[in-house]
Amino acid sequence: MFDNNVYIKDTCKNVEENGQVIGYEMQTNITYYRGIPMSMIVKIEVCEDGVQVPAENIRISVDYVDWFTLSEAETAVNHKWEYGEPLYVRVLKEGGLSEGTHQMVLTEAVRTAYIPLPLEGTKTFEAVI
Repeated sequence: MFDNNVYIKDTCKNVEENGQVIGYEMQTNITYYRGIPMSMIVKIEVCEDGVQVPAENIRISVDYVDWFTLSEAETAVNHKWEYGEPLYVRVLKEGGLSEGTHQMVLTEAVRTAYIPLPLEGTKTFEAVI
């Protein structure tokens, strides 16, 4: 139901810090009709070319300033992911994605105030680097 909202097209790219490619990132939309605290994010999963990315290699941010591991986000009650604003999903991987086309799968699930089950969406897409 929410799968088409999960990945924001053409946002997958490598990320550099201090002249080094430290990984890659992409953006996702919330699978809900309103904003939520980051602590209500149940899961973010990334699969790259058929290989599941370990959760400890994923960082997320709502403002591109403060970055959280998925376990740190569980207590980030003062950082709100607003409807209509992207969540930045970063995968730490030395060298990032190699040049070419990559088969990617991004999954997102969030808890909500009124629905007893998490709202989850998965999007499979090709990323061209």
